[in-house]
Amino acid sequence: MKVYKIEATQYINAPIEECWDFFSSPKNLQTITLDNMSFEIQDFDGKRMYPGQVITYTLKPLLGIKINWMTIIAVSRENEYFVDEQRFGPYALWHHKHFFEATETGTKMTDIVHYALPFGFLGIIANYFMVKNKLKAIFDYRRNKIEELFNLKV
Repeated sequence: MKVYKIEATQYINAPIEECWDFFSSPKNLQTITLDNMSFEIQDFDGKRMYPGQVITYTLKPLLGIKINWMTIIAVSRENEYFVDEQRFGPYALWHHKHFFEATETGTKMTDIVHYALPFGFLGIIANYFMVKNKLKAIFDYRRNKIEELFNLKV
């Protein structure tokens, strides 16, 4: 199984507590997800993020095909980091680490995603032609949305 890695860092002009408050709330996932992916949370307990929390949602990541996805919050330390892992969904592996670090001007947020696709060689081809580009578009949108929400405030 071929494992891929995405790493992204963004500086946010907001205190770490404000960043944590936003990113640790699953209900804000929809805000930072591309509209054309039709992201909808199906079930979560409405609580702030905690280890063991289960979140289920549907989305249409490629070709308008609706999929079900279940993630679990594997670990979480307030104002520092959390890790979400796919339990059911389109990937053979999805492990997404979110780190928050206070800076003089706000917060440094770093995402590290390890992912793998099913179907062996066909998954490698799908990643090369579609998946990596879609993930890049998702992270680019997210970066721009975070800029709009936090860094372009007057």
